[in-house]
Amino acid sequence: MSLRNYLLAAFICLNTLAHAQTPAPVTYPRVTGYVGLLHPIITFSKQNTVNFKDSYVVGFPLGINLWKTPKVGFSLEIVPQILAEKGTSRMSNLLIHPGVVVALGKGYTFAGRAAFETSGRYGVTPVLNKVVKKNKHSNYYIAVPLPLRVGNSRPLSFTIGFQFGLSF
Repeated sequence: MSLRNYLLAAFICLNTLAHAQTPAPVTYPRVTGYVGLLHPIITFSKQNTVNFKDSYVVGFPLGINLWKTPKVGFSLEIVPQILAEKGTSRMSNLLIHPGVVVALGKGYTFAGRAAFETSGRYGVTPVLNKVVKKNKHSNYYIAVPLPLRVGNSRPLSFTIGFQFGLSF
């Protein structure tokens, strides 16, 4: 057998071994993160508010998840919010959003979050999240947050929002 044939046989063996390896199992605890865009759609209160009508509010959620097991973890999200109205814009609020995340299967996740806003409001935010595209090192997701807020001498409010982003 010639040197060329030996090299070819060695290459085929090494290539077969490299492809036969299984990926390393995921260990826990596991840390993941995400960034996104949040659009409140409508807020129900004494005076209902529709985003995009007289003003525009957008949030920029940044979060980190510490998964204790494949099913349950702790999450901390920070959401700066920008308000644009009457030709000007400003940062209107900063939301601190700790909570618990639960993997529901088939790409769905539930987050139950406490909410503390620099505007003086507080409350809870249940969130249903769905991975819509999986990549090797990241995922695209959509989410529906449902904030319920009280405090700061304002009436109870309930909002329906839409969020999308990238998790990694």
